[in-house]
Amino acid sequence: MSRSITYYFSLHSPWTYLGNAAFHEIARRHGCGIDYRPMPLRSVFDETGGLPLPKRHPVRQRYRLLDLQRWRAARGLPLVLQPKHFPFDPSLADRMTIAIRAKGGDPFAFISDVMAGLWARDEDMSHPEALLACATRAGLDGAALLDAAEGASVKLRYEETLGQAVEAGVFGAPSYVLDGEVFWGQDRLDLLDAALASGRAPYRAEGAV
Repeated sequence: MSRSITYYFSLHSPWTYLGNAAFHEIARRHGCGIDYRPMPLRSVFDETGGLPLPKRHPVRQRYRLLDLQRWRAARGLPLVLQPKHFPFDPSLADRMTIAIRAKGGDPFAFISDVMAGLWARDEDMSHPEALLACATRAGLDGAALLDAAEGASVKLRYEETLGQAVEAGVFGAPSYVLDGEVFWGQDRLDLLDAALASGRAPYRAEGAV
């Protein structure tokens, strides 16, 4: 029976961008399905005690810039360290992702292009026109997706991801949940890969010794 990984992410997270292709390659190699859960990351931070970037101590902000450079080199991806249009409100792009899944589509090309728009091309991805272009390049009906993204059912599903994420133990993006075990951060992808390869039972915090 095929296993599934629940993918909690934010389309304005550089770490989601850096790990996205590598994660999909791992899932493909192990024959895993992916349950896409774009989430309102700021609300997840508020709920779980995280701080948005501008409110973090300067020491943490400087280290983030160092680590982004290391991972940019390690992944071999273009990445603008301080894009002009960051942060942006990713909620429309997130809801379009949900709409793609609701229609039975594969959102990989769309989400990859949206994140590359911000982090590689330094574009303003808050504009619907930019998202329409990403949808078109992914071979999708962008106008229909925009309409669906504004619909009540998609908005409700997006709002529900906040509670789903917290209940799953997620507090940051990206997070990959395999059999209830959370792997937080794209720098945990090797550990996710190893867990899939070994077939071990999931680790649990409750009762850990």
